[in-house]
Amino acid sequence: MRNRIKDKKIKKFTHKMQAKLLLVFCIIIITLMVLIGRLVHINRTDGERYAKRVLSQQTYTSTVIPYQRGSILDRKGTVLATSEKVYNIILDVKNLLEDEKYLTPTIAALTDCYESIAKDDLMDIVDTKPESQYVILKKGLDYEDMMLFKDKADENSSIQGVWFEEDYVRKYPYNTLASGVIGFTSSGNVGNWGIEQYYNEQLNGVNGIEYGYIDSELKLEQTVKSAINGNTVISTIDANVQGIVQEHIKTFNEEFGSENIGVLIMNPNNGEILAMASNEEYDLNNPTDLTPFYTEKKIKAMDEEERLDALNAIWRNFVISDTYEPGSTFKSFTVAAGLEENIIHSEDTYVCDGGQSFGGTTIKCSNRTGHGTVTLTQALTLSCNDALMQIGAREGRTVFYDYENFFGFGHKTGIDLPGEAEGILVSEDKMGETDLATSSFGQTFTNTMIQLASGFSSLINGGYYYQPHIVNQIQNEEGAVVQNNDKVLVKKSVSGTTSDFIRNAMYLAVEEGTAQKAQVSGYKVGGKTGTAQKIPRTDKTYLVSFIGCVPADNPEMVIYVVIDEPKNVVRQADSSIATKFASGILSEILPFLEIYPTEDTDDTNQAAATPVLPSTGTGNGAE
Repeated sequence: MRNRIKDKKIKKFTHKMQAKLLLVFCIIIITLMVLIGRLVHINRTDGERYAKRVLSQQTYTSTVIPYQRGSILDRKGTVLATSEKVYNIILDVKNLLEDEKYLTPTIAALTDCYESIAKDDLMDIVDTKPESQYVILKKGLDYEDMMLFKDKADENSSIQGVWFEEDYVRKYPYNTLASGVIGFTSSGNVGNWGIEQYYNEQLNGVNGIEYGYIDSELKLEQTVKSAINGNTVISTIDANVQGIVQEHIKTFNEEFGSENIGVLIMNPNNGEILAMASNEEYDLNNPTDLTPFYTEKKIKAMDEEERLDALNAIWRNFVISDTYEPGSTFKSFTVAAGLEENIIHSEDTYVCDGGQSFGGTTIKCSNRTGHGTVTLTQALTLSCNDALMQIGAREGRTVFYDYENFFGFGHKTGIDLPGEAEGILVSEDKMGETDLATSSFGQTFTNTMIQLASGFSSLINGGYYYQPHIVNQIQNEEGAVVQNNDKVLVKKSVSGTTSDFIRNAMYLAVEEGTAQKAQVSGYKVGGKTGTAQKIPRTDKTYLVSFIGCVPADNPEMVIYVVIDEPKNVVRQADSSIATKFASGILSEILPFLEIYPTEDTDDTNQAAATPVLPSTGTGNGAE
């Protein structure tokens, strides 16, 4: 045995074997160096793309943090529109199905807490969307409702796969108050009509985001970018005055009825709008609800286009969007133009014999038998069409048309609300003597309420035309002022002398002229009536109006009332309907505006004003 072992040759590690091994080793080293070089090259030239591919294999999470739309306040800080935080229930089906012990207690908790969530519906979602991580089960929960479920989840660790997403819902505490001014929002915080639309960009903010990814060690790498909330808009509206105006409109329509009523209260010395209202005040919290305006039968009979037309009609702001012939409220402008051009003078007199004839057509005065000889002041206080036609003829179409434009008729005022109309004037080249005659007392052309009120304010405030505006200030969420809407003087419209004359004539019109029903005990009220026959004239329908100011000798506020086709009255062409209506409003709002009586009064029942905000529950013959 030993000999056999000795006979075996012992193999040696020869030079040839060493050379082969070295070659293999060198090849391996060279290959590694090539790979390293390639990796360095890839990292330098295309590393970002490969990094993203790697990261894409990891689990990401991201949550939008919604911004809060800014509030809308009245001039005294009363909240007219705000966004309240709510919560949406989100079901993560994939997470729910990770463990079979999660399903039953989670379904039970959801159905116990929220009656509107049915077990069958939940099971259907689980069966049809097993991989879904985002299913909205219910929207708009308040904090208490959200905590009902969270408390159950804290008590039972097997309740999984449900989380709550923050959101905001727009709320209007006073429902119909100033709806035509405020407007409303639709999905995505899009403003519709009113301040909501005009100041949409300032009211909206920027969403934030919470994002990150879960790494291989199940750690969440997270970054939060906070939301930027919208700005607060402070309006010029006085909520109490607005509430009084709307209540008077409602009462009038319940007692008499009308096609429409427009009421505008403004400060003539800076253009601020204190109240703006019309018939169709809809519920801002439910702006598509037609039931207050139409019967169920009528609504069901509407097709989609008819329904939209009906909604636009109630959303429309009559004060700035509707045009009409103003009637005799325009006479002050005709007189002011003549005085400014030195065509007429304050001591002039006119003979009214009941009308003027043009080419065989007789245009009558409101007094068919004539006023006789009247002064320029009486031409306004008695609302004499005959005298105004004579004045218009003296001015001629060029001067008259130029002053129509100069006083703002036929042009937008630039008020900070959407939907403002311009009105239509008879152009100078088409204005015949008959057109000039009827235009002199406020017929043949059309205007908006905001146009006439803005122009009238300049006639009685010393001659200063201010741009009307509905918003005073914009603040950020910390309360810092980011924008001030100061008064904007557009032009000097008339001289102080002309303004003094118009102001005195307006006072006398209320004291002893056609506007006596506008008187308010203890106050000096000035103003002018208007009665305009609507087109077609054959229908014999009228629009009656009154524009006035208080105190008459130093106006602090202007009121403009337009009643379109008053119903169930003895005579529709009766401007006293508007003056009595205006007087009722004035008697209530003047204390709120801190305008107090300046004359002796027998009324011992004058009391301090108390808040009246509503509950926050869910052609011819014009006078």
